[in-house]
Amino acid sequence: MADTLPTDEPPATLRRIGHVALITLNRPQVMNAVNAAMSVAVEAAVDEFAADPELRVGVLTGAGRAFSAGADLKEVAAGRPLITREQRERGFGGFLKRRLDKPVIAAVNGYAFGGGTELMLACDLAVMSDSAELGLPEVTRGIIAAGGGLLRLARRVPLAIALEATLTGAPITAESALHWGLVNRVVPQEKVLDEALALANVIAANAPLAVQASKRVIHQMLALGSDWEPAAWELSDAEAVTVMKTADAKEGPRAFAEKRKPSWEGR
Repeated sequence: MADTLPTDEPPATLRRIGHVALITLNRPQVMNAVNAAMSVAVEAAVDEFAADPELRVGVLTGAGRAFSAGADLKEVAAGRPLITREQRERGFGGFLKRRLDKPVIAAVNGYAFGGGTELMLACDLAVMSDSAELGLPEVTRGIIAAGGGLLRLARRVPLAIALEATLTGAPITAESALHWGLVNRVVPQEKVLDEALALANVIAANAPLAVQASKRVIHQMLALGSDWEPAAWELSDAEAVTVMKTADAKEGPRAFAEKRKPSWEGR
């Protein structure tokens, strides 16, 4: 979709809320459909989040009534790219191929089809509006969900459910998404962002290096396939040794013994 109204607003923004980075897709006039300008803006916001040690958790949401309508199909029809040449290694939206150690929560405040669902799948956790829907309808347009949808959906839900969703292109309701563990919370639309930020703050209150190491082990373990593989234990043991050498690993037990909240240094 192309912009129907002129706007001076940036197509994506980053707002700092304590230790949380709130990244907002900001083309509400076209339901946050992704064009090249948005891809560049999201990439910049994600890079700023990743580089700042004071920002421990990210929350990705959409402005207005949609999370994201996915690819801007009017841009596609006009032959205009949705990412710049420099972003090919980062993928659609400047984010989908970006490996992040820090956790990211999707606050799915509304409609999220196609690339919108793929943006959600690129996040670690998700809070979804009870009136929102997800879906990968690409086959109904003669294309495939090449922005990670086909790669990630079957890791989050049973194979038969992933196949039905991708081969039919049918919508996934909030109720079904919660039932199959595709999202962590379903709440009324007006509470989505507050719930996502509350979850982010719970995570951000923990030792940041330990949180990042935990995320790495879980994701890399999925690639190894079995917790009986020696490589899996080598991975877990190596991360544990590294974390135990940090100042935060000393601060946690000390704070517990002194009956106070820990003061994390992130080192």
